[in-house]
Amino acid sequence: MGLPDHHLTQGERVVHSFHPHWKRLVVPFLALVLVVAASSAAIYFIPGDFEYVSLARITVAVVAVVALTLLSFVPYLRWKTTSYTLTTHRFNISTGILNKSDDDIPLTKVNSVSSDQTLMERLFGCGTLKVESASDRGEILYRDIPQIQTVRTELFRLVEDASDGNIDGK
Repeated sequence: MGLPDHHLTQGERVVHSFHPHWKRLVVPFLALVLVVAASSAAIYFIPGDFEYVSLARITVAVVAVVALTLLSFVPYLRWKTTSYTLTTHRFNISTGILNKSDDDIPLTKVNSVSSDQTLMERLFGCGTLKVESASDRGEILYRDIPQIQTVRTELFRLVEDASDGNIDGK
């Protein structure tokens, strides 16, 4: 997870590396349970003396596999292949299942760091991180960041160190 050592610049070290909060997996898990239960019930209740019983069961199984893939497996892969890495020089966001996309924000270009949390996010310990950078993109929102206060504090400390010229973050 995060940046491999060979992608770090000289003197750069990983401070914090993480995936989006696990709450993103709640709906895919519920979909998994629902699809398995519904398809099992459908296969069980297809009458044995039905003329096309095997075709009906195969159809239910195929529909269940497609539904599981789209509703559970793909969201899980998106969660698993999304990583946030905070280093002493940059904030890296890596996403993608088949095609990989990396986005780096140099800490020297960050103007401000803030966070928002709804009541439910406070209970879960996650939130939305707002990073305003001196780039074309301006303010960037990163949703479902786990341990949002710790990440925000670390990012802010590293941005302050970078602006003071203490790029090593020590």
